[in-house]
Amino acid sequence: MEIKKAAMAGTLESSDAQVTVEPGTEGIELSIESSVINQYGKQIRNVILETLDRLEVTSGKVKVVDKGALDCTLKARVECAVYRSNDVTENLPWGGVIR
Repeated sequence: MEIKKAAMAGTLESSDAQVTVEPGTEGIELSIESSVINQYGKQIRNVILETLDRLEVTSGKVKVVDKGALDCTLKARVECAVYRSNDVTENLPWGGVIR
């Protein structure tokens, strides 16, 4: 799946994350801001990149502003932003197909 247009999912509330995706040309450009980057930065990065890989996203700009979100929340926000960038609004494979 490619990132066709800019899209966002999530909020800046505590225990959430705001994910913004935009089209890109060379691979994944990932930017992470997090209040817990020193403790969980590697895990946050891995969850985001694994989710993008499972969605078969190979290029794009991804910005994540994390406010202490759990892995499942990060995954859901990334999925939602990518789907929104493709105008996918029906028959979403939430959770079951994408692990």
